[in-house]
Amino acid sequence: MSRLIKKRSQKKGLSPGSLVFVGTKKTPRVQISVISYNQEKVEEKNLKDITEAFPFKKSPEITWLNVEGLHETEIINKIGEYCKIHPLILEDALNTDQRPKIEIFDDYIFIVLKMLNFEENKSKIISNQVSLILGKDFVISLDEGPSNVFDPLIERIKKRVGRIRDRGPDYLTYAIMDIITDYYFMILEEIGEKIEIFEKSLLFEQKSNILNEIYGLKREVLFLRKAIWPFRDSINKLKKSESSLIKKKTLPYLEDLYDHTIQIIDIVETARDLLSGMLDLYLSNTSNRMNEVMKVLTIIATIFIPLTFIAGIYGMNFSFMPELSWSFGYFAVLGLMFLVAGAMIVYFKKKRWL
Repeated sequence: MSRLIKKRSQKKGLSPGSLVFVGTKKTPRVQISVISYNQEKVEEKNLKDITEAFPFKKSPEITWLNVEGLHETEIINKIGEYCKIHPLILEDALNTDQRPKIEIFDDYIFIVLKMLNFEENKSKIISNQVSLILGKDFVISLDEGPSNVFDPLIERIKKRVGRIRDRGPDYLTYAIMDIITDYYFMILEEIGEKIEIFEKSLLFEQKSNILNEIYGLKREVLFLRKAIWPFRDSINKLKKSESSLIKKKTLPYLEDLYDHTIQIIDIVETARDLLSGMLDLYLSNTSNRMNEVMKVLTIIATIFIPLTFIAGIYGMNFSFMPELSWSFGYFAVLGLMFLVAGAMIVYFKKKRWL
């Protein structure tokens, strides 16, 4: 629950639109970079102050402003004032437990995404919120923490690989969303490998902590499901919108991205069903092993019932018991016990109880 609900106490009593960072500080210093490009040229620059990015917006080229780290709210406030972004939108960008969503306005489109990574050592999904603001000739990405996720996309822009330099900011927004979707597939591959390991363990090894591992992975799959379902709805809303910011040439790519999210959802549902089946299988195996133990103990107890009866008779302290004075009495009673036990074992085997 700590990943789903973060502390909001510091916002208590403040007016709507107040810029307060809600989340975990993941970088000591906010990193700001800007890329400006067209078909002929590209310019990349790391900035020390957000005001250095504002001249790029006035240029005719497409501008991508990337901010990594959201805890310095003054930076976000300056971006909002210069680009005329509504304070409520900026407030949502600073609230890192936002549900993935999209809001379409006349001058810009606001998109909230979840960038996910899978820590294999801990079998845990790490989430970073990424907010995108798509304008007429610019894209602003507000990342909760530093990452190298967008490095391949930046290289494509620099080396003019593909069609990204020939398209507008709407295609750049699609490309960013597509990279995030690719990471969902990578997470599902690693989860699939974990599921195969768990299946082998359940069938052959039966580790003592396998139940906790299965339950933990199922919880991560549910977390992934909660991130991808609204993401699919956001893409569907974006491709059906009549916003002038989305060109017709970009719609087929959004349709393809939507199909990818449908595929991811199918895989997630399959993984969830498999993990639920593993939990049932584990409980069934545990119950079967307990039944086997109880079966063995019951057979042993049943065999010893008549033996205890015989021993109880000859353990009585009566003076007149003919067998007590017989020199072969001990061996005869012991043989009788073995005979009774053997006869019961043979009977149990015929009944297939053993």
